[in-house]
This record gives sequence, structure tokens and C-alpha cells, in this order.
Amino acid sequence: MSSTFFIPAVNIMGSGCLDEAMNAIRNYGFRKALIVTDAGLAKAGVATMIAEKLAMQDIDSVVFDGAKPNPSIANVEAGLALLKESRCDFVVSLGGGSPHDCAKGIALCATNGGQIRDYEGVDQSTKPQLPLIAINTTAGTASEMTRFCIITDETRHVKMAIVDRNVTPLLSVNDPALMVAMPKSLTAATGMDALTHAIEAYVSTAANPITDACALKAMTLISNNLRLVVRDGSDLAARENMAYAQFLAGMAFNNASLGYVHAMAHQLGGFYDLPHGVCNAVLLPHVQTFNAQVCAGRLTDVAHAMGADIRGFSPEEGAQAAIAAIRCLARDVEIPGGLRDLGAKCTDIPVLAANALKDACGFTNPRVADQRQIEEIFRSAF
Repeated sequence: MSSTFFIPAVNIMGSGCLDEAMNAIRNYGFRKALIVTDAGLAKAGVATMIAEKLAMQDIDSVVFDGAKPNPSIANVEAGLALLKESRCDFVVSLGGGSPHDCAKGIALCATNGGQIRDYEGVDQSTKPQLPLIAINTTAGTASEMTRFCIITDETRHVKMAIVDRNVTPLLSVNDPALMVAMPKSLTAATGMDALTHAIEAYVSTAANPITDACALKAMTLISNNLRLVVRDGSDLAARENMAYAQFLAGMAFNNASLGYVHAMAHQLGGFYDLPHGVCNAVLLPHVQTFNAQVCAGRLTDVAHAMGADIRGFSPEEGAQAAIAAIRCLARDVEIPGGLRDLGAKCTDIPVLAANALKDACGFTNPRVADQRQIEEIFRSAF
């Protein structure tokens, strides 16, 4: 079976690398940036700081701070209008998954026309997007380096999965110095999102030796560092390890894709506007319990990567050790216990399950489920 490996052409990472990235941006020859960010980073002055650094490179910019958590079609439309009005020739996304995804939607529509909903699914666009430079502030979604773009359709209450090689950023920047201000809850949620990426990619039907290596290393780094950064956000060494971990997990799922955890979490996000990483963290052990029938050996590798002692274990026991390690990490970083705690309703399960089965992220899950089985997994997570 052939496989294609997608990643931005240039990826700059490590503590204090932002200034180095600015030199790289200048060398592309762009004149005016649309900086896509969220209200929090704009209020904190981070967007202004980036604008000032761009100005020092003789690059003009305008800030769009309308990327909401779980960005919507309306957010993309508003940003696109500002981009056209300001005659920007490239986009800079600043933040975590929400600004990156919003920026991808804007950049793709800027060159391909139409609305972002036209590009739902896999490789639906025909032209490269407007050049996108992604400056990351969470560890995380890895959206700064993937071909995934998740946008909420407010009318259908569905998170659209846009999986398109043309939304891959030109350049990604991961400076852990930009991550130290992340609050504890966001650190925990984004870290568990990265763990979900690594595990889903590892058990995916599209996994290969390259994605396996990335996924396993990511699991180990997350298992060893997430508790540390949640406890002390200023621990720069642990922050840097988490930045590498989430990037490795991104390399894994960008090329091996995901599974039912993401397919189901997207529905919770679209329906109730819940934080994506928290939904993943709650669902992850339940989906892997369902998967264990067909990939107990792979889940045993997950347990080992997360530091469990699996000597003498059968594959079935190893799979249970992996699920226990996931639950233990989620508990240690204070992830809510179940979907009920998040405000989800049991009565919505049939429609959530039906939509999950249509989500492109679920196509590579190792065990195929039907409507009834997805409903059962949702119920078990309450």
C-alpha cells in the first residue's frame, strides 16, 4: 500500500525561535499580513507584539481577532472580508487550533472562492491557498502543521472536517516561550488532545513505520511531561518537550489520520460548543476499549510507551494497561470524568452518533462500528 507524507516545507521550533522565524518570513517577500488570532491573545498584547515584529521586517499587517473557540463559517467569512478589504497577500495564524483552523479556512477561500462548506471532506479544493504562516501557542492540536481544518457549520450544528493538502501551512513556528502563559485547564486539554492524536494514529488502519515512530515518541513525551506543565506552567523544559510531543503527534495523525474519538468529539463540539481536547480526553478510553478487540497488540505498545510495566502481559492485559494509563493521566491533569459533567444530553446521542459516522476522521478507525455501537460508546462515556 502506498502512503503520502504531508508536512509544512519549513518548521522552526525551540525556545526563543520566534525571532529566527521572523527572518524567514521576511525572505518570502510578502508585503501585508492578515494576523488571525483570538480575543484572548489580542487582549494580552501577543497579536500586537507579532505585528510589531513583522513591522521590523518591513511587513505591514492587520489583526483579525474573531477566531472563536470551535471557529464557525461566520468567523471565516468575517476574516475573509477583512483580508480582501485590506488587500493582504498572506495570512499569519497566531494561537492554538481555533485560530489556525479559522486562518486555513480564510486562506483556502481567498484563492479557491466559494464558501468554506464547499470544501468539507478530503481534497475538495483545486488551488493552493493564500500562503499561511502558523505561529503556535498551545501544545496541542498540531494544526500549525497539518492538512486538517475543522470548522463549525452553525446551521447544521456539525463540525466539518476539511482534510486538504492545500491547507498545509507554508511555515510552522513552535516557540515554547509563547506557551508559558497557557492556563492550567488549556494546558491539560491540549495535552490530552495531542495524546489522542498519537494513539489514534498508532491504531489507525493507515499507520506506517514513520507515523508509528512519531506516535510512540509523542506518547512517551506526553506521559513524562504533561503532569509537569499542568503543575508548573513556567517549566520551560517541560513546555519544550510538550511542543515537540504535539508536533510529533501531528506528524503521525496528519499522515495516518485518526479514528472514532475525533469523529465523536467533533459532534460534541459542534452540538454543545465544548472544548475539543476535553471531549477527546473523556472519549479516548471508551473508544480504545471498543478497539481493543482488534488491536490489543498495538494498545500494549501504547501502554509501554506511556511507562506501564507490561512484562509477561498478554495482549489483552496490555490493552487494559493502556486504557488504565490513559485514565490515570486524564485524572492527574483534572479532566472531567464524563460527558454528563460537560453538559451533554443522553437524548441527543442518536443524532450525535449518526453525524459521527459521516465524519472523515472515523474512516481509519481499526474496528468498524455501526450506529448502535457508536451510541453505546457515547453512553459508556456519560
